Amino acid sequence: MEKSIPRKEYPRPQFERKQWMNLNGEWNFKFDQEDRGEKEKWYLDPHFDKKIIVPFTYETKASGIGEEVFCPNVWYQKSITIPSEYEKKKMILHFQAADYITKVWVNGTFVGKKKGGQIAFSFNITDYLGEKNELNIVVKIEDSQSCFQPRGKQRWLENSYECWYVQTTGIWQTVWLEFLNEAHIETVKITPDIDKESVELVYEVSGDTNQSLVLETSISFKGEQVKSFELTVSRPVQTIITNIASEFHHWRVLHWSPQSPNLYDIEFTLYMNGIEVDSVKSYFGMRKISIENGNVLLNNIPIYQKLILDQGYWRESHLTPPSDEAIIEDIDRTLEMGFNGVRKHMKVEDQRFLYWADQKGLLVWSEMAATYEFSDEAIQNFTEEWIEVVKQHYNHPSVITWTPFNESWGIKNIYTDRKQQTFTEGIYYLTKAMDSMRPVIVNDGWEHTISDIITLHDYEEYGDKFLNRYKNKEKIVNNEIAFNHSKHAMAQGYKYNGQPIIISEYGGIAFDSEKGWGYGNQVKSEVDFLHRYESITQGIKNTPYITGFCYTQLTDVQQEINGLLNEDRVPKVDLKEIRTINNK
Repeated sequence: MEKSIPRKEYPRPQFERKQWMNLNGEWNFKFDQEDRGEKEKWYLDPHFDKKIIVPFTYETKASGIGEEVFCPNVWYQKSITIPSEYEKKKMILHFQAADYITKVWVNGTFVGKKKGGQIAFSFNITDYLGEKNELNIVVKIEDSQSCFQPRGKQRWLENSYECWYVQTTGIWQTVWLEFLNEAHIETVKITPDIDKESVELVYEVSGDTNQSLVLETSISFKGEQVKSFELTVSRPVQTIITNIASEFHHWRVLHWSPQSPNLYDIEFTLYMNGIEVDSVKSYFGMRKISIENGNVLLNNIPIYQKLILDQGYWRESHLTPPSDEAIIEDIDRTLEMGFNGVRKHMKVEDQRFLYWADQKGLLVWSEMAATYEFSDEAIQNFTEEWIEVVKQHYNHPSVITWTPFNESWGIKNIYTDRKQQTFTEGIYYLTKAMDSMRPVIVNDGWEHTISDIITLHDYEEYGDKFLNRYKNKEKIVNNEIAFNHSKHAMAQGYKYNGQPIIISEYGGIAFDSEKGWGYGNQVKSEVDFLHRYESITQGIKNTPYITGFCYTQLTDVQQEINGLLNEDRVPKVDLKEIRTINNK
């Protein structure tokens, strides 16, 4: 790939092919404030007056535009020539994420549309290739300020306030082309089972099963062969469970954990009539998440989770990571400070982030962007997108918890409203039907319905007050004691059933020398900061039934100034001191 292309790395590292083309970089661009474009058929003869750098949205400086005023309709155009070796292949146009409704035309013909701001999606554009292998790709993105739309921390008002930030409109992750044969591998769902030393593989294959299709699977660890087998493809979806215990290592099976993020490489090769027609590289980690006696267990051993809230924003590029190096820097800083995981807050993270979390052993709570009002439309929007999130991120070993709801956002009356309670139950069971191995947290922070972990948000500033409030566990879980502005642990009609308890938001300490918003009283010096951080963190750790914490937050985000690092990733305090406190 050319050096000038931003985000030039392979965008989907858990399902990697050699034949692809990155479409990031300069596109033609136009605002359509009055929604005139479709009526005037801009997709036929676009005269777009601006340039934009994809995958950065027009609101960001990285895009080359930097206009923060909301526009409900934006257009993109790019012309490319397909190399001759790909002209007889199936061509799949991939968007890793675009917010919110994407419509695509190729060479003047409408291809299709997709709704959803957090998920990857694609279009088969094989039939639209023009003369001389040319593609004129035109994309319209429709966005709104509706609170029925999953929007996370994106503002729906004209100006940002407190912890809601500039909106994200349009393409915000990599756009790319992939070239396939008619017979190819669609997906492989990988489920490890450390107790049986095996892995379950659910293959989905496209192609004529009347042909002689054979799928070869090869598993290795650091180049050393572990297992290899073949499967005759007789139907589109098939399942194999294979034991991977091997004498290549004295432990026979190597587990994935923060201390030892061992990853097995796996390669799938599809043959038709003895000729290779597809090859995909992937990887997986042998790890288990379970709950027992009020503890979260990783690989059958209780783990104390020391998480940090990570919203994944950058000054120049907002929600889009500016580079692989920027992702790595954030993960390395997190680990350097003695945290073992992150809660990805109000954002479905770039798959490159999850790849590096897998590689480096960072635990991840995967959260969904919230809606802010409850309605049938909001239910449908949320559910359709959440299903895709779980499917797309399922294979990442770093993802250990699903967190679809936060602080009653979009379900503000869940404490008493049976309809809203039932909605969260539905999402819980739907998630469990797709993924039985990971815990699901329903309404992170308070007012839980059915939830595998009870998580509490409390911005108490000092440990002695915290210890006094939480000294009686039964009063907390039975709603006899309120916290965080009169919130309770359980929604009405639901009872605590012995789940692990984690303080999944606390801290939020800010300096009074900075302009912006933070939690509670601001501190005057680094000494004051570290004193308060140690006091409240130690108070949480000294509460015997609490099994983990999540500090708010990794970095400043626009006007919110309670990060341990500022927006430019410059530490505000000595990170070694944070590590010392975390590891006490």
